Order: sequence, then structure tokens, then C-alpha cells
Amino acid sequence: MIRSVSGKLSGKQPGFATVDAGPVSFKVFVAPPTFERLPSLGSEVRLATYLHVREDALELYGFLNEAELNLFERLNTVSGVGPKSALGIMGVARVEQLVAAINEGHPELITRASGIGRKTAERVILELKGKLSTVKAPETLRLMESDLELEETLVSLGFGRSEAKAAIEKVDPKISGFPERLKEAIRKAKPDRS
Repeated sequence: MIRSVSGKLSGKQPGFATVDAGPVSFKVFVAPPTFERLPSLGSEVRLATYLHVREDALELYGFLNEAELNLFERLNTVSGVGPKSALGIMGVARVEQLVAAINEGHPELITRASGIGRKTAERVILELKGKLSTVKAPETLRLMESDLELEETLVSLGFGRSEAKAAIEKVDPKISGFPERLKEAIRKAKPDRS
């Protein structure tokens, strides 16, 4: 098992990164949030990894921290969820939001992943509810629901979905109230116009 890969980030494209570890380069599949947080090319990087062995391939999945890796591994234990589906689920929200949604029994967030229907999302909740560490789950869930509403509002205002998500990520969690969070998200999305 390859538990982590450290080295120079020599390539990155949506969906994967290439890490040079000595004379060997590894192609590592990553979720969109991980991809967006990767350092610039040529920088040193360490990815916690999961090696998936198939009959016809070896696939390496990478994460910037152990919490992401642990959630990914737990998602892979759910019947009907493979590594690609787990990576898709990891791409819809931050780890703490996904954990809160699972522990509080809210499948809506999980169904936002491509190829994940309501039955699969409910199976994820059924099999993992209460088995994932919780940190302020109700508070996190409330903020997550507010952020989903913010994202939809920003998209309806003409922002791209990834641009909206990136702007919401930059909003200070201490800012409360939908109007205030929306103003701040718009400001973060267009810093040159503030």
C-alpha cells in the first residue's frame, strides 16, 4: 500500500496531479477541492494516498490531509460506491460538511455528486451515520445549508458554479446572516471591483 507520495508537483490538470518522487512520477487522481488547493508547479507537495487495485489497473488517489483520506476510505466501504464515485462525493463539499450531512441524515448534499442518486446517498447515510467523527455537526450543517443557498443565488446572478464555490470558501464563517454572507461572497468573487 502506498500511504503517501511526497515530491515535486510536476503537472496538474483537473482530476489529477503528477508528483515526481525521485526518479518515479506518480499520476494521482484528486477531487476538485484538492486540485484547487494544490501548490504551484515545481513546488514540493505531500499527498496522503489510497491505492485502488483493479484487475486491469492500479489507481492512486490523493488528498492534502488525513481527514480527507479517511472519509474517502469510509465512502469506499459503502456498497455501490467505488473510488470514482467517492471522489465525486468529495468534490461537492468540504469534509466537515459531508460528515455533518451524513451524521445528520441529509442526503441532498451527497446527491449533488455526478452519478449519485438518492438511493445511493441514503445507503451512504445508512452505512456511515454515527461512524464518522463529528465536530459541531448541527452548526456545520446550518452553515452548509446556508452556503448551498448562497451558491445557488450566485449561480442565478451569473457566476459560474466553481467561481461561486471558490468565493463562498473565502467568506469568513463568523459572518452570519444570508444578506451579509451574500455581499461578502460577491465581494470575494470580484475583488477588483470592490
